[in-house]
Order: sequence, then structure tokens, then C-alpha cells
Amino acid sequence: MANVLVVDDEPDLRFLHRRILGRAGHEVTEASDGSAALDSVHATPPDLVVTDVMMPIMDGIELIHRLRTDPATASIPILAISGDWHLVTEADIALAKPCLGRDLLAAADELLQKGRERR
Repeated sequence: MANVLVVDDEPDLRFLHRRILGRAGHEVTEASDGSAALDSVHATPPDLVVTDVMMPIMDGIELIHRLRTDPATASIPILAISGDWHLVTEADIALAKPCLGRDLLAAADELLQKGRERR
């Protein structure tokens, strides 16, 4: 079981991703934008961040950049899901939005396994 932070400004998508990841046995926390996600990451570092790109307040590109440039969070695996997935360069994996539940789980499992191997 892993701690996964799901970041998306659309409540329905957060709910869907939480259900998919939760059914796979993961503990899921949520944030509605990049700023709230940073607060959550610093309070309780997750094993994986799953983030949308287009969000108000702080978008996913800025969130990913801040996580990557902070030594305390640089090694957290990041999965980006977006209609503009091709613009995401600092995430470990980027999926096109909408993505299938099996694709979300496969990417999450891959990143969580790599994260375990780094430790």
C-alpha cells in the first residue's frame, strides 16, 4: 500500500482517481490545485503524486517544477494526466486525459516500484 496524492481541480476526476487507486489498496489524499498540493506534500510526503496540468491558482507544470527543484521532494515520483500531456517534461510519466483506469494503475504501479527500488 502506498500513499498517493491526487491533484485535480475537477472533483469528479479526483473522486474517480481516488476510487481506482483506493481499490488497488492505496491510501489516497486529494488537493484541488498545485498550491494545496505543495502544502500537503510538505505536511505528509506521498509515495506518488498524480496531477492534472491545467488548474487554477497553481497549475500542474508549476507544481511539478517546484517539486523537482526542492531537494526534499525531488525524488517523489510524479504522474501527470492532461489533455496537454505532451507539454509535461518534468513528470516521470505523462498520460493523455482522459485515461483508462487500467492505464492509471499501470503507470502508478510502475512509478511506485521504481520509487521502492530507489530506497
